[in-house]
Amino acid sequence: MTEPSWRKPAGIFAILLLIIGWAVLIASLAGSVGRWPVLLQGAFYLFAGLAWILPLKPLLRWMETGRFRA
Repeated sequence: MTEPSWRKPAGIFAILLLIIGWAVLIASLAGSVGRWPVLLQGAFYLFAGLAWILPLKPLLRWMETGRFRA
């Protein structure tokens, strides 16, 4: 039986920090984004709602293998 890796709890913590940090950043922009036309706001929030996923692939790879790149 192998010992559990410390990378998984550290990775989960990093993911939570990423989500919280991203949410705080986007919420801090709400005042200026709120003055934009509605369709532009929708496009911004759609992009912002999906963009936080981009750093997850290397982070998840690191959690599994210990390397950020394939």
